[in-house]
Amino acid sequence: TEADGDMAKAEELLRVKLGTKAGKAASRVTAEGVVAASIQGTTGALIEVNCETDFVTKNDSFLALANAAARLVAEHNPADVAALGALAYSQDGFGPTLEDVRKGLIGKIGENMSFRRFKRYSGAAKLASYLHGTRIGVIVEFEGDEVAAKDV
Repeated sequence: TEADGDMAKAEELLRVKLGTKAGKAASRVTAEGVVAASIQGTTGALIEVNCETDFVTKNDSFLALANAAARLVAEHNPADVAALGALAYSQDGFGPTLEDVRKGLIGKIGENMSFRRFKRYSGAAKLASYLHGTRIGVIVEFEGDEVAAKDV
């Protein structure tokens, strides 16, 4: 109605409203979250993605964002969280960058979320990852049996 039937104008209005919602949420504390891991050949990454409540840690879109961020860290080796956010990624109709997806999901889900920290490992002969639930994650460099590496 606000856009008088003009779909392009309607999209722009929604984009502005989602941006405003994300701006308001930015000051709220993100004390919950998940750890995600990704291994691409001999390169691996762990990332901590935070949100406001443990309820959101079970949201499929939030988990997809966390897993995609871990994969992007492993593939592109960003220098910091800002560089990570600038990488190309689209999800749930949001994009073209990971930061745009994060802001879009803040508007969609209604909670602040942030990429807190990440670590990338590369050059190892073999890597295995282990996630204990969604809050503790490790990557192990190993030689030999993969099952034994995961058990470590």
